[in-house]
Amino acid sequence: MINKPLHSFHIPVMGLSYTIDSPIRVAQYGISSVISIIDDEIVEKMKNFYSKKFNLNYLGISSKTEDYRAKRITDYLDMMDDIVTEKFESFKDEISKNTDALKHFMAILPNTSELKCGLQNIMNQKDSFASNIKSFIEKNLTPGSIDVNIMTKVDKDNYRNNEPLPVIFNDAHASLRGFAQSKISSSMVLSAGMNPRLYSYIEEFNDFFPGSNNYIKKKIILKVSDFRSAMIQGNFLAKKGLWVSEYRVESGLNCGGHAFATEGLLLGPIMEEFRVKKDELISSAHSLMIKALEQKGKYIPNEPLEMKITVQGGVGTSEEHDFLIENYQVDSVGWGSPFLLVPEATSVDRETRDLLVKSKQDDYYLSNISPLGVPFNTVKGTSNEILKHHKEAKSKFGSSCPKKLLALSKEYSPKGMCTASKKYQDIKLKDLEAVKSEITQKQFESEKKKITDKACLCVGLVNSAYLEQGIEIKGEKQGVVVCPGPNLAYFDKEVSLSEMIKHIYGNGNILPDAERSNMFINELKMYVEHLSKEIADFSAELTNSQIKKWKAFKANLFEGIAYYETLFKTTSFFVTDKNKIQRQLEDFKMNLDEIVIPELQK
Repeated sequence: MINKPLHSFHIPVMGLSYTIDSPIRVAQYGISSVISIIDDEIVEKMKNFYSKKFNLNYLGISSKTEDYRAKRITDYLDMMDDIVTEKFESFKDEISKNTDALKHFMAILPNTSELKCGLQNIMNQKDSFASNIKSFIEKNLTPGSIDVNIMTKVDKDNYRNNEPLPVIFNDAHASLRGFAQSKISSSMVLSAGMNPRLYSYIEEFNDFFPGSNNYIKKKIILKVSDFRSAMIQGNFLAKKGLWVSEYRVESGLNCGGHAFATEGLLLGPIMEEFRVKKDELISSAHSLMIKALEQKGKYIPNEPLEMKITVQGGVGTSEEHDFLIENYQVDSVGWGSPFLLVPEATSVDRETRDLLVKSKQDDYYLSNISPLGVPFNTVKGTSNEILKHHKEAKSKFGSSCPKKLLALSKEYSPKGMCTASKKYQDIKLKDLEAVKSEITQKQFESEKKKITDKACLCVGLVNSAYLEQGIEIKGEKQGVVVCPGPNLAYFDKEVSLSEMIKHIYGNGNILPDAERSNMFINELKMYVEHLSKEIADFSAELTNSQIKKWKAFKANLFEGIAYYETLFKTTSFFVTDKNKIQRQLEDFKMNLDEIVIPELQK
C-alpha cells in the first residue's frame, strides 16, 4: 500500500472566495486545497448554492440562530465532505472501467509517483486487468484534503443587543469551533502570526489531540515566515499537548495577499535553516507535548509524530518545484496565484480572470489597501479600484462596511471600526481638514491618500465567487478585489487543470518565452526595493532602534546573497541560468551597497 500523498503540490488559500470551493473542484484527483472560513456569510451562500446544485438537504442557517457563525461553517464543511466523497467514488469507478480516463489521470501524476508506476504495471499485465485495477485503486487512491484557513488576527469581538458576547463568539474563535465540530478529517492552517487566546482555545476540542494509534483527526498547520517563529509557536502549542503537523513556510514578499516582510531574511536561507534544524523542532515540541499530555491524562505517543515542512511563494517552473523538494527535502510545494488562471480549480469571475491574463509586471504592486495596515499584493485595474475612483471623483470616500470582519480599530469606538469604512474615513478626513493650514499641500495629499487608500476587502474578496456562480450581490456596489502574488505577471493565459499540473511536473510548459528571473532572484529584488522605499518614505522621528533595524535588515540581505552565491555554484539545478544568476547577485550587492542608512545627527 502506498501511503504517500498523490501530489507534491497543494493549492494554498487565496482571498476569501478564490478557493472557497476548490476541494469540490479538485479533491477527487488527490489535490489538497485550502478554503478560508473566516467569513460565515460566503460560506452560507456557497453551502446553499451547492446544496441546491447537488440536491442535498442542508438547510439555511439564519443569523438569528444561536452560534450561527460556527454552525454555518460546520454545515458547509460537512456538505463539502459529502460532495467530495461522492465525486471521489465516481472518479474511482470511472478510471477503473475507462482506460482513456485512467491514462488521462496517470498523465497528471508526478513522474516519480509510486502510484503512477503501480498503475502502469497493472496496465502492462493484460490478465485480470479489471479486478486488479479496481483493487489497486481502492487500496491506494485518496482524495485531496479539505483544509481550512483562519487568519488569527481577524478575531473581532461580537455583540448582541449592545452587550459584548463571550470571547468564544469572536470571529476567529467561532470559525475554529465550526471546523472543530465538523465531521471532516483535515488540517487547520493558522496564518498571520500568533494569537495566544485563540491558540489556547484549541485545547477545548479532542479532535486536535492524538488518539491511541497516533491518528489526529484535525491537524494543525502553522503558516510561518522563519524558523524562530516556528519554534516559538510550535512550543507554545506543544505545552498544551498540541502537535503542529506541518510548518508552511511562505515568502514574506513574493506571495499573494498580505505580505509580512521578514527582517531581510530570504527564502533560501530560511529553508536551509528548516532543513538543518528540523529534528530540533521535532524533539523540542515532542518533549513539551508528552509532559502536557501526561498532565491532562491523555494518550501519549511513544515516538514523535509526523511533522511536514512545506514551502510556497513565487514558484513558477517545474525546475524550481523540484529544486525545493530535493534541496530542502520539503514535503509539498504550494502553487497559489497561477491557479487563478485555471477555471476548473478556482472561483474567479470572467472580468477578473481576463484582467489577470493581460496584466504585466508593472501592473502588480504592493498596496496599502488592506484595513489591517499590512502591505497587500494586488493588481491595477480591478473593478473595485475603478468604482472607488468614480466615488472619489464625487468626493465620496469609504465603504458602507456591511460585514465588519476587519472592524478592528478601537480609535473611535469600543466596538471597533474598519479603517476602510465611510464612518471611519469621514472622521479622519474631517480631522485632517482641521490641520490643513498647518501643513504643506503635498503633506495634505499624502495623508489623505493614506486614509482613502483602504478598500473593503470583506466584500471585494468574495464578490468574484458570487459573480462566477450568478449569486445575487446585495448592498453597495464594491466590485472585485483580487490578491495575486507578483509571480502571476509571468503567466499570460487561461489553462486547463491538466495543463497546469503538467507544467508543475515538467511534462509541459505554459510560460511564454518572455524573460523570467529565478524565484529567489525575484524575491531578493523585492526585498532590496522594500528596504530602499522604507528608508525613503520614513517621516517619523529617527531613533537608534530604527537605525539598528535597518542595519540588521541590510546585513541579512548581504548574508542571503552570499548564501545564494555558494548555492548556485554548487547545485546541479539551474545550469543554463547559472552565469546570469551570479551576475544578478553581483548587481544586487552593488544596489544594496548604495542604500544609505541615515544616522542620528550629533
